[in-house]
Amino acid sequence: MLGPLLFIVYTTDLADIAEKHGVSLHAFADETQVYLHCRRTDMTSAAAQLVERCIADVSHSMSANRLKLNTDKTELLWVGSRHSLSRQGCRLPVLQLGPDSIAARNNVRLLGVTLSSDLSLDRHISKSGFYWLRQLQRSRRSLDIESAATLVHTFVSSRANYCNAILAGSPKVTTDRLQRVLNAAARVVSGT
Repeated sequence: MLGPLLFIVYTTDLADIAEKHGVSLHAFADETQVYLHCRRTDMTSAAAQLVERCIADVSHSMSANRLKLNTDKTELLWVGSRHSLSRQGCRLPVLQLGPDSIAARNNVRLLGVTLSSDLSLDRHISKSGFYWLRQLQRSRRSLDIESAATLVHTFVSSRANYCNAILAGSPKVTTDRLQRVLNAAARVVSGT
């Protein structure tokens, strides 16, 4: 019990640090995100330096409390429309955290949901099922219907249903992709 209490005590300063830098903070369990809104014209070094200073202060605060910021798990995602990100091109700023450089990624995994830089959920949906369906299809002949259904529910349906509320209001092309995953899952179970 002392571990979680100490963690809470050690991390209470994070919100104050984020507020000091004008950056928003979201924390869940041991995962913390800092984020800010900026215009495409500000997406150069100014926004990156603001985030760098905030994360440096977070790192100093953590060090003072005998914790360590894990830069190996630190990810950077610049979010915008496909058009605005393509106009920015390869000039997306890189975060410099001490000796480590954090380059922007095209997608990140956040609490089990794969988010892309244009906030489309295409990658989340495609990763939620097709890989496992291909694996199950290979061994389908040696499974009875009940076993196949159990495996499909375990590896495909649970992923497709996880956080499906974020799909509300998604474009038809996105929900059609999810429907294709579910249709393929039904075919694996039925053996057709």
